[in-house]
Amino acid sequence: MRNERYFIKLASLVLIFSSFIISCTKETADPVYRNFVSKEVALQLTKEYLGALVDAASEANPEVASVKPLITSDVTVYKIVYKTTVDNQEINASGLVCVPATPGDYPVLSFQNGTNTVNAYAPSQFPSDYSYQMIELIASLGYIVVISDYPGFGTSASIPHPYLVKEPTVRSLVDNLSAVKELAESELPGINLINEYYLLGYSQGGWATLALHKALETDFSSEFDLIGSACGAGPYNIYLLLQDMINVTTYPMPVYLGYIVNAYTAYNQFTNPVTDILNEPYATRISSLYTGILTSGQINNQLTTTISDLINPGFLAGFESDPAYSSVRNALGNNSIAAWHTYKPLLLLHGSADTHVNPISTEDIYTGMIEAGTSPDLCSKVIIPGADHGGGVVPAMIQGILFLNDLKTSR
Repeated sequence: MRNERYFIKLASLVLIFSSFIISCTKETADPVYRNFVSKEVALQLTKEYLGALVDAASEANPEVASVKPLITSDVTVYKIVYKTTVDNQEINASGLVCVPATPGDYPVLSFQNGTNTVNAYAPSQFPSDYSYQMIELIASLGYIVVISDYPGFGTSASIPHPYLVKEPTVRSLVDNLSAVKELAESELPGINLINEYYLLGYSQGGWATLALHKALETDFSSEFDLIGSACGAGPYNIYLLLQDMINVTTYPMPVYLGYIVNAYTAYNQFTNPVTDILNEPYATRISSLYTGILTSGQINNQLTTTISDLINPGFLAGFESDPAYSSVRNALGNNSIAAWHTYKPLLLLHGSADTHVNPISTEDIYTGMIEAGTSPDLCSKVIIPGADHGGGVVPAMIQGILFLNDLKTSR
């Protein structure tokens, strides 16, 4: 009887100990992620297809052909969901991660795309779009390529997009990079993420790229080793951008102006009511235009290119000095990117004939960076002759890709 009780106790202890071991093994097998939530395959791109894509693009833009010899592998494109914080609320955001099919060690290239108003055209919603595929193919050059939707698109389409609002934009991009680290550690067998980061972007993406460059260098250097960045046609000084928009008789892209007003209102950047800035019926109409459904052209058609019709006359007269508009001036300044002494290679590009974002934006930030102590050997500027905003995209991005790839191969 005593032996029977002994064996029952022993069996119970073994069972408890076994359960503990199994529990610990499960915890080890299922990592807890800070940012990464999920992934799914969105697209497969073969090396042959990518070569044909470059050949087709080269017919209209011969400079694209310079990328073809650098293509080395197939690419798998994933849609990922990750956690970030916007307006003090944790949300799920989304984007694309493009990975070489060949196992190996790869650095990260983060691409920040330009202005978009349609959720269906966000990267994770339309990965097969030609313009996104031209970025996805960079993975075949030997990078893990990250393309954020930005908050307000994809998984987070239910919230307003914080257009040119710096804090949530940079926060979401940094959290996306953290999520990709976690993804590579546990979810991509054979792929080893190297702690080297390259940044590329155009227009809104040029602004976001420079803001991210500054953040990675000054605030997150212990987590991310930034190697260099290429920024195209960014509105780095948003005060000057708005000034250029309204100090003319007509502005061809009122969608940009309305986007700023809508986002800065939604995220409490302005304390002024919209009617202080826009005339009716546009003041009332503006919040219904940026819901992820209308294209830029359709929004332009709901506004007007005539500045005196679009903008409140009091704002036109007092924007630069009237105390009534101090919240507007402060917000534009706070979300601009102040020049600083960077120690990381930086290429700034802009079309000389850009009427959407004045090339003075690039001229000024370049001058400011040099005056802040940045070496001209590290920071360079290219003004593309005759290129307008749309026409500058391809030459700027090709020069940017080659610039970053030179940095990578020289390491």
